[in-house]
Amino acid sequence: MAGPTAAAERGARQQESSGPPRRRRFRPPRLRVIVILAVALVLLSSGTVWLLYGSNWLRVERVSVSGTRVLTPAQVREAAEVPVGAPLVSVDTDGIEARLRRELRRIDSVDVVRSWPRGIDLEVTERTPVLVMREGREYVEVDDEGIRYATVSRTPEGVPVLDLTPSRSGTAAASLRRFGADRLVLEAVRVAGRIPAAVARATRTVKVRSYDDISLSLSGGRTVAWGSSENGPAKARALTALMKAAPDARHFDVSVPSAPASSGS
Repeated sequence: MAGPTAAAERGARQQESSGPPRRRRFRPPRLRVIVILAVALVLLSSGTVWLLYGSNWLRVERVSVSGTRVLTPAQVREAAEVPVGAPLVSVDTDGIEARLRRELRRIDSVDVVRSWPRGIDLEVTERTPVLVMREGREYVEVDDEGIRYATVSRTPEGVPVLDLTPSRSGTAAASLRRFGADRLVLEAVRVAGRIPAAVARATRTVKVRSYDDISLSLSGGRTVAWGSSENGPAKARALTALMKAAPDARHFDVSVPSAPASSGS
């Protein structure tokens, strides 16, 4: 039998070449490549560490203060004790915040922020007095949480004086034993926070006799029997309406807001 022709051989070769492609074998990276990558990683890490801790480019040179009203920026910087010249990345921002709130009780909150490349920003929020308490010839400011935080020589404008003189007998004495002076101060703060704005400007004294016997002394000799701090919004609305209905009255009673009363002229 005759062997395959040339045409048949070419057809067989073409059929073999048109078969599925062969997969390339995975070749692991050569040792030289691994060494180069490892060296590059070490150099990069070392350079980063040196830049953050060893260089003079990222060190504290400036401490800025914002948000102060009564305090001065110099007072805040002194209490903060920011380590000027230290690497910026190593500054203990939580420690600075805790130190400021401990040393300057007037500070309600503070954000300590790294300002790259060379600064620390101290963003301060001061407490706002709601009442003041008399101590001898001076006054202690009290914020809306009942915290006594600063002593001043005179009352801030528009801030009423807290007269905390609970009776030592009867129901008032029982109230004092039950709640304590700090709780009564907090109740007075809550009442002060609910006084309508127009009335607040005329309020001179918030007087506390017991938990449910709180009253206001206004300019012109007017008084308001408020009662306890409960139902504050309803009492504020009742007082506003009562003062409009009886503008010449001298005494107002909103201790029961559903049945307010006024008297005197």
